[in-house]
Amino acid sequence: MFPTRLLTLCMGSGPITRRTTSVTRTVFIVLASALCLALTACGFSPLYSQAGGANAKALASVSIGQINDRSGQKLRNFLLERMAPRASDRKSDYTLKIELNESKSNINIRKDESATRANLSITAKFVLTHVAGGKRTFTGSVLSTNSYNVLDSDFATLSAENDARNRALRSLAEEIRLRVATALRNPAAFGEPKAVVPRRR
Repeated sequence: MFPTRLLTLCMGSGPITRRTTSVTRTVFIVLASALCLALTACGFSPLYSQAGGANAKALASVSIGQINDRSGQKLRNFLLERMAPRASDRKSDYTLKIELNESKSNINIRKDESATRANLSITAKFVLTHVAGGKRTFTGSVLSTNSYNVLDSDFATLSAENDARNRALRSLAEEIRLRVATALRNPAAFGEPKAVVPRRR
């Protein structure tokens, strides 16, 4: 309501001219700048901000462990692209271990009990360990489900399934990255390491 009224006051009721367009653009820039200043004053800092170099530096300090199977290798590569695109040999402050579990279920069942569509679900359980902080850990689990068509051609069905799997892995990588980034910005998210209880003989 306020921006519209302000534009009306600046533009008046006359015909639209180049000067009017220039004034409109100027007003929008001023309003946008004011909004950014207000958000900054409230303590808001976007996670994807280019100025937030600290976020990228923190993510690059995480060593991503090897993950089993082909899907695990793909997920690790997706994470490296998002968290450490310029990986270096410097010592890591954190380690990230991930375990994958995949399941498939048929949907849209025909009368002859054959499926025309299926869901592929992948769950990723992860453990982020602060090596330099007494091995305190942050754990979590993320799930991604994607559907694909079950076709008459086995090759076409396999291709659709692989595409659904890749979509799921990319989604998991982005969700894990966001959760890790949030944990790195909040040290209180890390819990104390579990005590090792000796086995009785």
